Amino acid sequence: MTVLIIDDEPGLRQTVSLILSGEGYEVHAASDGEEGLARARELQPDIILCDVRMPRLPGMEFLKRYREQGGTGLVIVMTAYGSTELAIEAMKAGAYDYLPKPFSADQLVLTLKKAEEREALRREVGRLRNEVRIERRYGEIIAKSPAMREALEIASKVARHPTPVLITGESGTGKELIARLIHNESERANQPFVPVNCGAIPENLLESELFGYVRGAFTGADRDRPGLFEAANGGTLFLDEIGDMPMTLQVKLLRVLQENEVRRLGENRARTVDVRIVAATNKDLEEAIRQNRFRRDLYYRVAVVPIHLVPLRQRREEIPLLVQHFIEVYNQKLRLDIRGIEPDAMKLLLDYSWPGNVRELENTIERALVLADGPKITANNLPTHIRIPVPPLDGTDELPEDELSVKKHNAALERRLIRKALERTGGNKTRAAQLLELSSRALLYKIRDYGLE
Repeated sequence: MTVLIIDDEPGLRQTVSLILSGEGYEVHAASDGEEGLARARELQPDIILCDVRMPRLPGMEFLKRYREQGGTGLVIVMTAYGSTELAIEAMKAGAYDYLPKPFSADQLVLTLKKAEEREALRREVGRLRNEVRIERRYGEIIAKSPAMREALEIASKVARHPTPVLITGESGTGKELIARLIHNESERANQPFVPVNCGAIPENLLESELFGYVRGAFTGADRDRPGLFEAANGGTLFLDEIGDMPMTLQVKLLRVLQENEVRRLGENRARTVDVRIVAATNKDLEEAIRQNRFRRDLYYRVAVVPIHLVPLRQRREEIPLLVQHFIEVYNQKLRLDIRGIEPDAMKLLLDYSWPGNVRELENTIERALVLADGPKITANNLPTHIRIPVPPLDGTDELPEDELSVKKHNAALERRLIRKALERTGGNKTRAAQLLELSSRALLYKIRDYGLE
């Protein structure tokens, strides 16, 4: 720890410096209060030993000005014999302790050790308070890995400004949670947060959803209807999967972002809107630009501040925290009392690649809680593709010739057949179930179980 000695007696400064240096402290000295203030600003010491009676700037005045300037170090005043009242006055003004002169080396070291313990305790309390603040602030977002902490810090900083944000990352990494965090940390927190999945709405309906329409604009438009831009006025519009937006709509979106105006379908007049845009995608938009599937000018408009969320397989240290979080959430939601997870089951979760990321982990824990018979989740409560790993989706689903496990071969064959059926039917699960001679419910269960979603 760094100690600053402020005293006008050179002999005392030298003696105290020698004693404390021998105890491992980093020691600096100043000959009066004015010099002491300058050194304190420069060094930011943990502890200050300050004489009460000094020329130019007495100890009490030093203490006052040091605190006014934002100094946070512990100040121990040194007083001559018989000046106890002055020492008590200094402590009322913010000093931590006092040392009556003359003092022994043992008294000096003991006083500083006590101050050091208090400083360490203060820092630990501050750290714990900060962790609690972060936990409350980020809600359901677990952030232990450096990559996620960096993403959250960027989100918190940009939230204070109306700057557009583009959140990238694989499906299930928590892009909407980050978008909601940005909204909740902004001045728009009391205004609407309106999410729209640009890839889930048919192209012929997306324009009317975003911009609204007036009565008679098209067949079935029997009344005026505001769009999502108007619904989000004053708040935040979250454009999820913006990479799936048709090129024709990209042009219209760009115009809205440039002019802050929308026109309902079938209407000539423009309506002013004040909307903060947060967009998200699991696609490589720069590659989409090269392939003329995404407008470069729109990209630069929405990606002023990019935030990338790494997949769960690259932040495995967060899996135990997420598991515990989802156990608590679904215990309450499902009125269960599962108290944890067995070590072998946790090892399986840590070893799995999680192609569906946090969303897949959440679904897995909910399923395991429902199936659990005892007080803890066991390996048998986990899906087959986690308990009995099979080759990745881009492989052949073939096992090594020396692998003799019937279960593993059956699992690989079953997944291979399901994948072929889905390919043959263009993803139509009802027709695929007929080809596989399975019920639709059984097929859905197996698709989820094998990570084929």
